[in-house]
Amino acid sequence: MFSRLFGKKTPPAPPSTGGRRVYAVGDIHGRHDLLEALLREIARDVSAEPPQARPILIFLGDYVDRGPGSHQVVETILALRRGPAFEVRALKGNHEEALLRFLDEPGFGSTWAEHGGNATLASYGVQPPATRTDPEAWAVAREAFAATLPGAHKAFYDELDLITEVGDYAFVHAGVRPGVALAHQTERDLLWIRGEFLQASGPFGKVIVHGHTPMEEPQMTSHRLGLDTGAYATGVLTAARLDESGQKIIQARVSRAVA
Repeated sequence: MFSRLFGKKTPPAPPSTGGRRVYAVGDIHGRHDLLEALLREIARDVSAEPPQARPILIFLGDYVDRGPGSHQVVETILALRRGPAFEVRALKGNHEEALLRFLDEPGFGSTWAEHGGNATLASYGVQPPATRTDPEAWAVAREAFAATLPGAHKAFYDELDLITEVGDYAFVHAGVRPGVALAHQTERDLLWIRGEFLQASGPFGKVIVHGHTPMEEPQMTSHRLGLDTGAYATGVLTAARLDESGQKIIQARVSRAVA
């Protein structure tokens, strides 16, 4: 009996968050209904097991496009920043990059529309062009959008972080370039990378928590956590709770898709 007990291996400790509780939220894409539902689930989790310090709430980007509530999503995140419940960190996604590019280049509007930009314009009360390839109509839409966009929202989009770190975790929108130190990652890779990152086994310097690539279920490996469950199409928005006790998935489910 003694030899068998002596030979048992101690399971490895989970990655550390430096004593903090972290909630990381995957791609929202204008699904304000799902965001509200997920925030209620997170609040219940905090109440059930109160952390010693104020928890960190990290959004992994892609707040806008496709779903109908881009404006409301940003309003909710700004309100959370002003409130006392969480330390809020918001990351830039490739869809926020597209929104900012449209403000600089109206001609980019036709490309943005292919990826859900019209829904974002509509959420801010701007009528998208009837013809996607009409450059003059996109110039008019851009002027209307710039005039309508609240200053706090423009500042929010301009000031989004590309990466944030907590303990043994690094949080990014899309992923990282394998073999490149975190400090030397390019903005394009952090916002857009897929295959090279997803097919790599790691390690990546830290456990990478990311969105960007939708999957039916969260992807939980020893070196990365993928939290994009395609909220717009599936009606499932996913978050991960991370602390010294380990990793826990929290989800909100509403209607499968939106019109």
